[in-house]
Parts: sequence; structure tokens; C-alpha cells
Amino acid sequence: MGITQDLKSKHGSLWKQAVGHPFVQELVEGTLPKEKFRRYFLQDYLFLKELSVLLSLAIAKAPDFDAARRLSAFLNVVVTGEEELFQRSFREMGIPREEVDRARPLPTCRAFGDYLVCLGYEGDFYDILAALFCTEGTYLDWAQRAKGEGKRPADPAYREWIDIHADPGLADFVAWLGGRLDGAGLEGRRAHLEAIFETCLRYEIRFWEMAYKGEQWPQ
Repeated sequence: MGITQDLKSKHGSLWKQAVGHPFVQELVEGTLPKEKFRRYFLQDYLFLKELSVLLSLAIAKAPDFDAARRLSAFLNVVVTGEEELFQRSFREMGIPREEVDRARPLPTCRAFGDYLVCLGYEGDFYDILAALFCTEGTYLDWAQRAKGEGKRPADPAYREWIDIHADPGLADFVAWLGGRLDGAGLEGRRAHLEAIFETCLRYEIRFWEMAYKGEQWPQ
């Protein structure tokens, strides 16, 4: 069994919690209250900056040009395609630019972002890939499942969020991440990578919880 399948199997319960969270279930069914999606969308936009930093550091630490090109292409999707999608969606949802500019990370968003940036600076190339395999793999999982079940919520923002994460391009990127991890001879580092994978899974669940239930900094 490859290291990625082993990680998913060993932490299957956490993975299921991440891809089957009530936020996700209600989003794909079209029953998610709009204020919850709005809270999530603003926080995920702020989180995009930390993800961009992580990807940039992965490129800097890439051991070969093939890896650098793959990561650069995905970073381009994040900083152009996704960022443009956020800006357009803010307008369509009636969220004024001033509100976007005033938005600040909630505790979970801040903690997860800080964890990934710290990992990017202090970890090595494969540490970063383990984190990306979790963050991108969980989104691909729930979105592909929704598409496979024919879920087409009436809200266009919900439909688009499913579509972009079920995209074949993301599937190819996640498959590439898994292939690099499985083919790198990392058996001696399994426990270390497992800790990263598990931490990211727990943060993914907490991120959904933050959006679904709300969260505030202590006054």
C-alpha cells in the first residue's frame, strides 16, 4: 500500500468527517443557509493568501523542474482563476468591496493559515506535499461525489463551488501529489508525514465548523 492510501486508511474517520461535514452536505443539497456560506467564503478568500505562500515555498523547494512546473501551474490557478472567481462572486452576492477589505481571519482560519505557512518555511518539499494532498484531496473527494450523485443546487454559487473542485485539473494535481509522495521512498518518514496529514485533516474539519457554527475572537 502506498503511503497516501495508508494515510487515508489510517485516518479514515477524520477524512469522512472532513468530506461529509454538515456544511458540505447542505451545500451540495442546496439547503445551506446563505449566511453560513457567506462567512465561509470570506474566510476562504483570506485563507487563499496562506495557500499561495505555501505553494510558492513548495516551488522554491522543488527537487526538479517537473515538480516546479506542476506547482507553478496550480499556483497560477489559485492566484488568477480562483482569486478572480472570489471577486466576481463577492459582487454577485452583494458583498461590498469595503466589507471584503475589512474582513479579518477568525481564530481557526488564522491558526490553519499560520500552520501551513510555518510548515512551508520549516518543512521540506514532501512535508508540503503531504499538507496539499490533504487540503486539495478532501475538496476533490466531496465535490466529485456530489457530481457523481448529480447534485445541482439551485444557487449558482453553490453549483460553481462544486464544479471547480470536481474539475479534472484538480483531480490530475491531486493524483500527481499522491504519485510523488508514493514514489519518493518515504517509509522512514511515515510517522512525521502522518502527523502533518492528521493535523491538516483536523484543521479542515474545524474550518467547516467555524463556517457552519460561527466563531469569534475573545473580547
